[in-house]
Amino acid sequence: MGSHRRPAPSGFDRGASAAVGFLSVAAAALGAAPADAAPFDDTRARVDRLYEQAEKATEAYNEADERADELRDEVGTVRDRIARQQQRINSMRESFGSLAGAQYRSGGIDPSLALLFSDDPDDYLDHASRLDRLTAHQAGELKELQGAMRELAQDREEAADKLRELDRSRKAVAAHKKTVEQKLATARRLLNSLPDAERDAYERASRSGRPGMPDLGSVTAASGRGSAAVAAARSALGKPYVWGSNGPSGFDCSGLMQWSYAQAGVSLPRTSQAQRYAGRQVPLSEARPGDLVIYRGDASHVGMYMGNGQVIHAPYPGAPVRYDPVGMMPVSSVTRV
Repeated sequence: MGSHRRPAPSGFDRGASAAVGFLSVAAAALGAAPADAAPFDDTRARVDRLYEQAEKATEAYNEADERADELRDEVGTVRDRIARQQQRINSMRESFGSLAGAQYRSGGIDPSLALLFSDDPDDYLDHASRLDRLTAHQAGELKELQGAMRELAQDREEAADKLRELDRSRKAVAAHKKTVEQKLATARRLLNSLPDAERDAYERASRSGRPGMPDLGSVTAASGRGSAAVAAARSALGKPYVWGSNGPSGFDCSGLMQWSYAQAGVSLPRTSQAQRYAGRQVPLSEARPGDLVIYRGDASHVGMYMGNGQVIHAPYPGAPVRYDPVGMMPVSSVTRV
């Protein structure tokens, strides 16, 4: 496992570094001055930074989008509870309405009985002593109705709070989406500003990944679900990077992990930050196929360890799901699901 610790470029340099090597050889063959590589190298570094920033914004987008989904479910649950409570209150009021009609037919109705149909639940107990014609049982039913109305008011306030939070979450989703799109558009403009040969070399290196199937060694996954997730991730090789997507036709980094483990019957959180805590932390030196490898201090990228110092991951736009060395960027932690 010593290959885990070999240094490698940070960020998304791996494909671009190959392109730089390609251009250096070409420049030497053509007798170009060494300084000619500097503008491309600077552009490459800026593009890599933009891709890294876009990925961080993508994970923030995923988190906000997941929270919005949760809130929509919670709002639906509260609304169902409100509907049931309102139906219960309506039935109780109908019962008291029958009482009022009976009292009217038997010689008049206590005016205070009209309080039963007030929208203010606090009116009930405040005036209960004035409802002289109510029996003890009816007074108990009256207090039960008041309690039901108070619960209804609380549920309505809870629903209002969740709707306000949902609105904030939707705005956050839109803001993160805009940030991602701006970063990716800027990266594309920078790439388009390169001479054709340099741009083609960068994109060829970004798309190629590692040729063929790397030697993954003989180490097996730590569990059956890990083996199933490995098989699923392997089936996604070559699928495009699509930010905000968790498959099956395209993936971002955490989306690939979530989808792969879903095929194994395991529900992972949506973001790489949350996936870091989806299982037991193990040292990188003890990584087994199926373990999640979390990158950078902010956990903004994740891949799946496949064996022999290799991970499979969704790298960045233009680069499909592929194998890369586990040390392609700084490893933050390793999680065994």
